[in-house]
Amino acid sequence: MASASKSGVSTIGVDLGGSHVTAILADEDGTTSHRSSYDITDLSFGAVVKLMSSAIHDVSAKAASVSAVGIGSPGNIDLRNGMVRYSPNFHWVNVPLGDELRSVFDMPIFIGNDARCATLGEHTYGSGRGVKNFVLLTLGTGVGGGIVAEGTLLLGNSAAAGEFGHHQIRATDGFICGCGKIGCFEAHASGTGLLRHALACAPSFPRSTLLGDKPYEVGSKTIRKAAEAGDSHALAAWTRFIDDLALGLANIIAFMNPDVIALGGGVSSAGDFMLNAVRPKVDELTTMAPKGAAKIVIASLGNDAGAIGAAVMARRGGMATSLP
Repeated sequence: MASASKSGVSTIGVDLGGSHVTAILADEDGTTSHRSSYDITDLSFGAVVKLMSSAIHDVSAKAASVSAVGIGSPGNIDLRNGMVRYSPNFHWVNVPLGDELRSVFDMPIFIGNDARCATLGEHTYGSGRGVKNFVLLTLGTGVGGGIVAEGTLLLGNSAAAGEFGHHQIRATDGFICGCGKIGCFEAHASGTGLLRHALACAPSFPRSTLLGDKPYEVGSKTIRKAAEAGDSHALAAWTRFIDDLALGLANIIAFMNPDVIALGGGVSSAGDFMLNAVRPKVDELTTMAPKGAAKIVIASLGNDAGAIGAAVMARRGGMATSLP
């Protein structure tokens, strides 16, 4: 995105991640400028709100005028008031995020799920622009997502539509998910899932140095890079990961029949190494729709999708795919 102009009315989009909070300034045409990021070291509600407030203050000080703020937060959100009903990564239950921020800032504050915000950003300005039936998957520490059907962002009756990460792909013999179920898509096809695959197949590679002295701290990027370089342990883990990613994608095609599925999040930085491996496996598993009918691509907005989508939400006054 190009730099936003210094005149006119802007909105602020905030992406709340598991380890950071980032705020950006965005104009009505999607151009962005001025960002502020803070690392999160304390997951308590009060500490995170202070960091979010600081990031918003930093960015708003650079703007001629700000009309509203949009926040993309992990978890299930009450869109009417911005309460986070449940956020497992932060261990929050019914926290009044919207009210807390409105007590600090004299402007409209809108709160939405982070993955749905990213979907809104990608559909408005990125890989889903102009696509009527679009799915975004965010592959990071977990798996999130969002659905645009016939041009409309689907929310469901409690704003939970698009939680692809928690449909089960290996319900009898899979990894235990953070949500408590067995074999969730997220447990197998996230960055955390790739590490779990590497740990699971480690006994077959007793001489491997892939996981080092602190195996539970190895990042998915390290494993993926090793797989690209031909490391046998990493390749075994990557193959299992791709198999499970393909299972979930084929299920999504059966559920949604989208024109485009975009893969975002940190794991998507694998690019063609991922796409070239997963596309043929998805075709093998696709039965009730024409093979290849759903185009699988890498999301184009990268790590900014969530913040850009949150700024779009703020400008539109809620999670809508078009202005009212």
